[in-house]
Amino acid sequence: MEPVFPSRHEEDLINNEQVNNSPAEKPVLPKKGWVTELWDMLKTVTIAFAVMLLLNVFVFNLSMVKGQSMEPTLEEQERLFVDKIVYRFTEPRAGEVVVLRDPSTGNDKKPFLVKRIVAVPGQTVEIRDHQLLVDGQSQSEPYTDTAIEDSDLAPVTLGKNEYFVMGDNRHAGRSKDSRYFGSVKKGSIVGRAEFVFWPIAKIRGL
Repeated sequence: MEPVFPSRHEEDLINNEQVNNSPAEKPVLPKKGWVTELWDMLKTVTIAFAVMLLLNVFVFNLSMVKGQSMEPTLEEQERLFVDKIVYRFTEPRAGEVVVLRDPSTGNDKKPFLVKRIVAVPGQTVEIRDHQLLVDGQSQSEPYTDTAIEDSDLAPVTLGKNEYFVMGDNRHAGRSKDSRYFGSVKKGSIVGRAEFVFWPIAKIRGL
């Protein structure tokens, strides 16, 4: 029997099938230059910074404690997480630790203060015989470590949106608060201090 050889047309078909069945080569993407990579990184960092800035302006604040007016509750250099939107939905309450704009004037004026609300609108606050009284009732203050050592304060009745704030440090002359600059308007309260986040060993809620 004579061998049968494929015709040229059949050879072309076979070759085409072999080509079609061969694995397709993946396109080689051009590598990014270092300038492009640097630009992408800068865009990412800029967007992240802008988001953090907006959150810091409208949602929360990270504040540092300066001074001794809130001892023993807060110590100097501790960092606080401050909720800035909570008082858009609820009213400040007695006992809450807040950050507020310093309403005082003079050389000792500071941008912000950390204090505790001790009386709210409609209440009458006074200091008598080294005790804090609200509506004539002596207040239990477990966050302090001494009786009030400063002078007594005549009764003060708070008006609408007025709050009376004090530092937890009740030693003489240690806290500049509503006894010094009077009641604080709600609009002066920046937010509520929720917890200490630094140093890590002292993380705790307030």
